[in-house]
Amino acid sequence: MAFHRDRVFWTISAQIALVNFYLGGFGPAQPLLREDQGTSLTVAGLHGTAMGLASIIAGALNSRVVHRFGRSRAAWLGLGLFALGIVMFVYCPPVQLTLLATLLGGIGTSFVINNMVTGISHHYKEDAAIALPQSNSIGSVGYVTGTLFVGTLAGTSISWRYGLLLAAPLSLILYIFGREKGAEEHVPDLDGPQRGKLSPQFWWAWIGFVACISSEFATTFWAAALLRERVGSTAAISTVCIVALGTGMGIGRWFGGPALKRFKLDHQLQILIGTQFIGFTILWFSHILLLSLVSLFIIGLGISMQFALASIRLIGLSDNRPDLAIGKSSLAAGLAIGGAPFLLGVLGDSLGISRAYVMVPVLIAIAMIIIVKVPSHEDTNIVKS
Repeated sequence: MAFHRDRVFWTISAQIALVNFYLGGFGPAQPLLREDQGTSLTVAGLHGTAMGLASIIAGALNSRVVHRFGRSRAAWLGLGLFALGIVMFVYCPPVQLTLLATLLGGIGTSFVINNMVTGISHHYKEDAAIALPQSNSIGSVGYVTGTLFVGTLAGTSISWRYGLLLAAPLSLILYIFGREKGAEEHVPDLDGPQRGKLSPQFWWAWIGFVACISSEFATTFWAAALLRERVGSTAAISTVCIVALGTGMGIGRWFGGPALKRFKLDHQLQILIGTQFIGFTILWFSHILLLSLVSLFIIGLGISMQFALASIRLIGLSDNRPDLAIGKSSLAAGLAIGGAPFLLGVLGDSLGISRAYVMVPVLIAIAMIIIVKVPSHEDTNIVKS
């Protein structure tokens, strides 16, 4: 049966686009927030730490929340918490409160993302490897829009905070018109939340998932610094980096699934990781700005579907406990997002950013080796309940 983008697909994709709109504006907003609050770089950086911690908390709670409310309602609850965090972030200026707002909004964001993975995997079954990246592609549009929106407002008399605030009323509108009003009432499983010991194969795949996400965020956080060192570009090139990388990710997420459909799941992931490595190699050796930007586009293609496919691998190795598996993946994402860019920055201070960037191919190699040594259970990659 041909892949069909129905109401479920567009509703979930709209949720992802909204949280990515916020995430896209969150990065450019940090220097502006630091200027408003008069804080140090270390204190301002705690907002990123709060985002990583939020992902870990959401992962720990995911299976319990889904058991109580169901996946769809858990995602809507997450979107509500996300909107509350935005309103608090905009209207409560002290740094203690913006940190709390970032934590609350981040927990909500992680609930939306976690239940997007399981919701689409359950709904599309064998077509999940196409539907999930394409939903993420729409999220990429939200991310770039948020970046440009907040950046544009920062150059006007209108407060940049209102750029982030826009996501809150849009979340309410989406809830009013997007939720399925006649949906069957969720009945919690009598056996309780999904729990129990996961297999060694799952945990090896989990390490591979950490490596994939770590290599992505290490690259995106520090690519501009590498360009400045290699080609002498200005800080303004950061925007161009986002456009080149983001464009590659968006195109890869939308077209990658159909293009790679004839390959098995693990082979798809190996092709993507290989593409990322080729792009990284060009970037690391390049001293030409245009070539570097092309390499960032190739890297974007490579990392575009890794989150989606690595998540499906975890589901397939979870012994039909998808909500527990995705909760563990949220823990992995929190560790990767909070740890990898920080570690690369520390290494950059000691060794220089060029040498420190060798950390990225090491992560790529770890991910590739684990995929080869721990194959997925492709017959169980479907969320059944």
